[in-house]
Amino acid sequence: MAVHKELGNLHWRKSSFSAGAENCVEVATAPSGGHYLRDSKNPSAGTHHFTNSAWITFIHAITTADTP
Repeated sequence: MAVHKELGNLHWRKSSFSAGAENCVEVATAPSGGHYLRDSKNPSAGTHHFTNSAWITFIHAITTADTP
């Protein structure tokens, strides 16, 4: 499946941490596998695609990172 066709059929979800604000990210699960991530305030700016294993690593990194 071509990427541009796949992107048009995705169901985007905004992070629950955004509390309705526009300065957050949206994520979609790709039918062909993996996940897409985009900026909620500028969705047409592009997306980042993660394979399933990269997504797991990414989520682990951001949920276990020390925050100031």
